[in-house]
Amino acid sequence: METHGNERTRRKRARTSETFSYHHRNKSLGLEHADADTIFALLLAAIFNSHRPDSLSLIEKCLINLTPSFLSQNPNSILSLLPFILTSKRAEIASRGAEIVGAASLFSLEMNEQIALDGEIVKGLVAALGSSTRNVLMAACNAVLDMSTTSVARQRLLELSALESLMFGFLQVPKFSGMPVSICSVDDGSVACCKIRIGEDEFPVLLLTASIILINSCSIEQLEMIPRSLSETFLAFLKKLWAEVHNEMLLANTMKSSQEANIYISDIRINILAESIFRLSISSSQVTPTLPFEVVKRSIFGLRKSSFEDFMLTHWEVSPFLIQRLSRALNEGDDIFSSFVQSLHLTKTVPSFLSSILQNLVSCFPIASDELDILSFLKEVGNKLGCPIIYEQDIRVLRTERQLKREVHFFKESLDSCYKKGSHIFNIDEVKKCEEAYKEGYTVAVRGMEFRFESIAAIANGLASLFGQPSVGVNMYLTPPNSQGLARHFDDHCVFVCQLFGTKQWTLFPQPNVQLPRLYDPLDSLYVAEAEVSVAECRKILLKEGDILYVPRGCPHEACTDNGGSNGSAGCSLHLTFGIEVEPPFE
Repeated sequence: METHGNERTRRKRARTSETFSYHHRNKSLGLEHADADTIFALLLAAIFNSHRPDSLSLIEKCLINLTPSFLSQNPNSILSLLPFILTSKRAEIASRGAEIVGAASLFSLEMNEQIALDGEIVKGLVAALGSSTRNVLMAACNAVLDMSTTSVARQRLLELSALESLMFGFLQVPKFSGMPVSICSVDDGSVACCKIRIGEDEFPVLLLTASIILINSCSIEQLEMIPRSLSETFLAFLKKLWAEVHNEMLLANTMKSSQEANIYISDIRINILAESIFRLSISSSQVTPTLPFEVVKRSIFGLRKSSFEDFMLTHWEVSPFLIQRLSRALNEGDDIFSSFVQSLHLTKTVPSFLSSILQNLVSCFPIASDELDILSFLKEVGNKLGCPIIYEQDIRVLRTERQLKREVHFFKESLDSCYKKGSHIFNIDEVKKCEEAYKEGYTVAVRGMEFRFESIAAIANGLASLFGQPSVGVNMYLTPPNSQGLARHFDDHCVFVCQLFGTKQWTLFPQPNVQLPRLYDPLDSLYVAEAEVSVAECRKILLKEGDILYVPRGCPHEACTDNGGSNGSAGCSLHLTFGIEVEPPFE
């Protein structure tokens, strides 16, 4: 996480105030009338004679009475003593040393860098992070936060294992889970930039904040160096915290006041928490494996080797192709969609799974298929990471009026908001209204399924490998009986339509252009004018559960459901589309 200058200024004011306050509270120790040079001379003498019984008390008194002005005017003098001070067995001395590190880190960028490049000081600070004394650990944690206002210091802390100490220290705090969580809006008004309020105790929140800052400063290699058990335990806590934060976002329970009693406002923003979960998941053992492309090929095209070869020679980017479930003669273990279908608990009634799925989703931002550096993508997404689903980008709720042959959106205001403001974030009321929309004949279309379900991600990755393309995008379409979702159109990518539940009638039209559409062509060009087409020129295909339909790019198509009942079907339809983005050859 790159901390901006205003955050550095805020911490500087706060920490300087704490230093002066601490100094004035301890004037009774007898050195309040001594000048700074005298106090420093006494400090040197006491450290030189630290083996004497009374020396530790004198060191403590001297450190308490050293003013911030002395620290700023004589930085090198005091910095040279910090390795000894930070590793003192006396808690008061070690904690005061950590406070000096924090204060000095905020005096200037140059001093911050000087401290960061002094390995002995940073090692001493990391040692203080391992203290069992709360005051020492809290002071050391504050010092880490003060140092972390520069990227140089963050990298130095990572090199010397400060992150592992912070994560371990946080996990040792008892009874942190279950503390009240809320969110507080900030000036820019972005939901994902809201700060998180956690409990009433500042101590564990400081440890959590410092840990997250360093996690978000890690390279992939540094993330992989965190001990696996520590990383996964910490990740499990972050996911629990995320569930509470996400629920508050969805309910729009955003507090405006920063004066709420007994609630500590952390410096953790929602997008920063989301990024830390993302980063730790990269190195987690829970990363979704890719299905071998041979498994995907067998599940879609059947057991015969010639089936896939015939498809590539005859139909790929040429003509539609129906692959019926019965013709594939699948064994139970070859059905790659079964785990996803079972997780939905589908019935013939109105799908109750809809709200529960949508409530748990976050927005998935478009990523270029040739993006090689996932961490740079995180920086590009920035303040939007972790927000609830966004209309048009993540979800559409629409139907086609058959007489007028045009699409109508259930959430018309949401669509208008997208055009005016650039995005409209769904709240809990709109999520619940999706079932109402379904009952009124609207199709619910969810994009980015490959980012939302592990089983779908594995299939998408395997399919991309099978066709030698960098990525495969997956959408889900839930259509009620006797309805049509999208109007007639063609795509700029090849599509495999996988019918998971119910039936759907597809109509495929002659391709209007000889030249195939290219990726990212203007959207307006993908909708087909309603020209008169004879029945003989159209091809109608009824997709049943388990069937797969290949539609090449550039082929106009539309699909609708029937009333059900007469043919024993449920009337409604659930299918996935796997979009294979055919990239142009390298030039």
